[in-house]
This record gives sequence, structure tokens and C-alpha cells, in this order.
Amino acid sequence: MPILNKNDKAMVQKYQDFVQNSPYGKLSQDMRWEKVKNTWNSDYVYLEDPETKEITAALSILSIKAVDGKCLMYANRGPVCDFYDINTTTKLIDEARSLAEKHNAFLLRIDPEVYYDQDLVDQYRSKGFTFRGHEADVHSFTQPHYNMIMDISAGTEEEVMASMHSKTRYNIRLSERKGITTRWGRTQADIDIFHDLTGIMAERQGITYRPKNYFERMIEAYPETRIYISEFEGTPLSAAIAFPYNDKMWYLYGASSNEMRNKMPNYHMQWSMIKWAISLNKHYYDFGGVFNLDKSDGLYGFKTGFCGSTPVTEWIGELDIVYDEDAYNKFLNR
Repeated sequence: MPILNKNDKAMVQKYQDFVQNSPYGKLSQDMRWEKVKNTWNSDYVYLEDPETKEITAALSILSIKAVDGKCLMYANRGPVCDFYDINTTTKLIDEARSLAEKHNAFLLRIDPEVYYDQDLVDQYRSKGFTFRGHEADVHSFTQPHYNMIMDISAGTEEEVMASMHSKTRYNIRLSERKGITTRWGRTQADIDIFHDLTGIMAERQGITYRPKNYFERMIEAYPETRIYISEFEGTPLSAAIAFPYNDKMWYLYGASSNEMRNKMPNYHMQWSMIKWAISLNKHYYDFGGVFNLDKSDGLYGFKTGFCGSTPVTEWIGELDIVYDEDAYNKFLNR
């Protein structure tokens, strides 16, 4: 049965190589993600060609107790295959059933990075699957249902800058005139600065935030990541973590001070990360999720200014494989 034996070093490397080289591979399907989410159990399902024994599809699954001692199994941005190939996706799901028994799971949730397609949703539903599409509450999804993604595939720095809203271009140039500088690093001191700014931002917005060791594990697990820090005369004003993976640059976590916000450090920081993405020949810069598609919302307005004419991306939703209906309903209504 193709459940990855994590003690088989050769097979582990083969699995990891497949995910990292697949056009469908995402950083949270990478095996290194288990080091970041170290309070979850991790398992890996794959399919292989019967003749060549080459891996043809994969599904990285994390699991944790969530309802009445039963586990949620979650394939964050899986599967690593063409989601339009329903037969292959179904085979992966079938292979994962033994993990549901192993972990006493009530649910396997898969939320692919696939553009919304009602016909595809209907096809999965016709096969008997539970699919949570855009009729669900936008705040009920595990990951944001809408993302702001900037297409940088065909542009030089000048062309990408020109695609932005005029006010965003103005604010980037203003930050430069105001003396903002941006650097990047990966040291413990850089993590400390990022986390301190995260605490300031969280207090300002009245939200919770992750402990420092979460980000320490992230930086260690993904050595290709960078922490970008925007400063004025050596004083940190904003910071963010940027992930290059496959054809994208992900902006996953950002933070900012309460000080000198009129100097536009966030604009300088984002432009610095976008320029890095361009230098790596990435096709897309992913600004992450939004919930309120209204320019009066500060987050949406900020991201829209960079994305310019690029429309908001609506993901297809969540494919839920339900093993226990009672626990599942409790989970949805928690």
C-alpha cells in the first residue's frame, strides 16, 4: 500500500523530489511542512506507475484531534496532481482511508489551489463527495477563500511597477524619499525583530499571533525563505516572511510598528520582495488571503493597489471526505 515509510530514506527522498518538482507542488504539501506544524501527526500517500515505479501523484496529510477525541486529517493545498483528474484524486483518497482508521479520523479535508469552477465542483459532488464551494460562509474555510495574486511572469521591474495602481507607485516612491530602507536576513535577531513587530500589530488589531518558535521552525525548515525588514535610520518599522516555491513567491506573514506609518514602510517592503520574486523568474506573487472584497477594507485596498487590474482569485473550496457525520457537523458548527 503506497503510504510512505518515513524510515525508508530513499523513498522519502523520492517522494520529496516529486513534490518539489511537480507543477502542482505547494509549500504546505512539502514534507518540510511537518517540521513547522510539529504538534500534528504527518502521513504521506502516493500513487506510482506500476511499470516504472515512478510516483505519479501525492497527498501530504497532517492530522490532529479536533472533535470528541477524533482526528481531523488535513491535506493543506493538496493534492499534488491535476485536480481535474477526478479518478487520480479519488485513488489518493481511497489510499488515505487506512489513515482514517489509524487516527480515528472523522474527516479528511483537501483544499486545492484551483480556480473556482462550478462544473468541477458538480462533478465531484456527482461522485458522492461533499464539496464546500462559494455558497459556504467565507469565514468558515480553513484557508482564505479569496487570494490576491499578482502576475509578474512577463514583466521587468519597470513593467511590473507600471501595472500597479498609481497611488501604490506613489507610496513606494514616497517611502524611498522618506528614507525607508529594506534589508533581508535569517538570523535569530531578525526573527526577534519580526516577532516583536507581530506582537505590536496584534495588539493594535486585537488579534492573536503565533509563538516565536513557530517562525523559528519555519525559517529552519525552509532555508530558501527570507525575513524582510524595513527600517528608518536603523529602527525596524515593518517585517515579513517571503517564501519562494515552485512558480510563486508567497507573502505569508507580515507585521508592522505603530511608528512612522506615514513613511510607508510596508510599501517599500512589499516592493523589495516583489523585486526578489522577479529576479528569481517567478510567475506570481501571492499576497495571501482577503475576506472583505471592498476597497474600504484597508487590507483589500492595500493589496489591490499592487495587483492593479489582476482580479481577485477565488479558490474552488474544500473537498471534505467525511467518515463520521456527527463529529463533522459538530466541527462545522463549532
